[in-house]
Amino acid sequence: MPSYTIASGDSLWKIAQDHGVALDALTAANPQIPNPDLIFPGQELNIPEAQSAPQNRGIPEPAPTHEFATSNVVPSPVAANYASAPSIPPRMPQMPQVPPPPMARSPAPWSDGPSGTGFKTVAYFTNWGVYGRNYQPQDIPANHITHILYSFANIRPTGEVFLTDTYSDLEKHYPEDSWSESGENAYGCIKQLFLLKKAHRHLKTLLSIGGWTYSANFAGPASTPSGRETFARSAVHLLADLGFDGIDIDWEYPQNANQAMDFVLLLQETRRELDRYSAQYLNGKRLLLTIAAPCGPSNYEKLRMAEMDQFLDFWNLMCYDFAGSWDSTAGHMANVFPAPGGNHTPFNADGAVNAYMRGGVHPSKIIFGLPLYGRAFENTDGPGYPFQGVGEGSWENGVWDYKDLPGQGREAVDGRLMASWCYDPAQRKMVSYDNPEVTTMKIDYIGGRGLGGAMWWELSGDHHVSHERSLVRITGEAFGRMGGLDGSENTLFYPISRFENLRRGFE
Repeated sequence: MPSYTIASGDSLWKIAQDHGVALDALTAANPQIPNPDLIFPGQELNIPEAQSAPQNRGIPEPAPTHEFATSNVVPSPVAANYASAPSIPPRMPQMPQVPPPPMARSPAPWSDGPSGTGFKTVAYFTNWGVYGRNYQPQDIPANHITHILYSFANIRPTGEVFLTDTYSDLEKHYPEDSWSESGENAYGCIKQLFLLKKAHRHLKTLLSIGGWTYSANFAGPASTPSGRETFARSAVHLLADLGFDGIDIDWEYPQNANQAMDFVLLLQETRRELDRYSAQYLNGKRLLLTIAAPCGPSNYEKLRMAEMDQFLDFWNLMCYDFAGSWDSTAGHMANVFPAPGGNHTPFNADGAVNAYMRGGVHPSKIIFGLPLYGRAFENTDGPGYPFQGVGEGSWENGVWDYKDLPGQGREAVDGRLMASWCYDPAQRKMVSYDNPEVTTMKIDYIGGRGLGGAMWWELSGDHHVSHERSLVRITGEAFGRMGGLDGSENTLFYPISRFENLRRGFE
């Protein structure tokens, strides 16, 4: 039986795909690896005989359209030109290792996909949401979420990554928190996220860096070796201090070819630092690296996708904000397919998905973004018509939490575009957002294209998961029926954290 030496950036799933074998067969051929998540560079694997690749699931039939719709036929997606597997990063040197922490209980029963191969449900949690929105870490529907993107850290001109609200992050005391612990200790959202991880071992957390507000701060540090090294080391230092399972980089957006190359180098340096930390303290367990990825051609066409992909675990496509106050006509802000003529669908998610596939990204690494908010247009006759103003919103003008919709408007769905909205003819007001029906269509699209799962901006906009219109619940339960969620286990072992209670696992 042939063998293969694990290299940095590998996972069992990737090795199985690269060698054309089933994951179960690969696992069975390597009984010396009892936990597929705990592999590290330098280990030898037995490679069983290759098998025929399974056929891809087809695109689902469209649902009938509703009022304002003109057709109920979903156009066939553009065929993807799959690139060969990208090269892997340079192998990390072997470093001293410590025994991994013991395995904990399995995740929720419906999250029972093979480790690391189920659908991902990825959600942003904002550190400012604990204030006016009163959305606390305890409100996260952890049984339905596999990954939390904790938003946002910022970047200094030197490249140092730093927290933006230490009160929300580390100091806020919740009712069960002590005021008399000795030493330096973590409280706030950081402690509450860790407690969620202990209770839900499938829940992974990533520190998200950048976002729209801070993205201008990437270009300078990313352009120099010292800036990239400082970024990577400080980001991983925060991970080690605060108990995260990975790093998410939200750079919106590299503006030219030089910045696109700098982005590749920034990811390479961050992956190298993650692997170095993991090899020394986690016995090589994979730490995650992801990005927020654009859906506008002028932005994604600049990216060096194949070169970036070798360092990334998955790509979170921002399949929303396609229309808004900056436009001259009311439009759909999260449609999957374009409309003929495109006057009210200048962007579409399907075109972006195809572009990333052509760029060398495997569909299973593409996480499809879904909004938990809507964008409003006032004094309009609906999609494709001029508007004047956007009016008020839940927290900012023209932007409404999903849970506040449809308000006084009537919901409409265009199954051809996979887009929904509400319209109030008396006030001549339209809001573009995803409702349960179009979310179900998008779930079928994700499964049909073989994508890796769904991502939401952001959790406070949804109904509670006990509500029949909760989009997180609808999506999580559907993925559970379609094969299960990603049940790979998180990390609870942070031996060099500066916070004493976190080092102890909050025991």
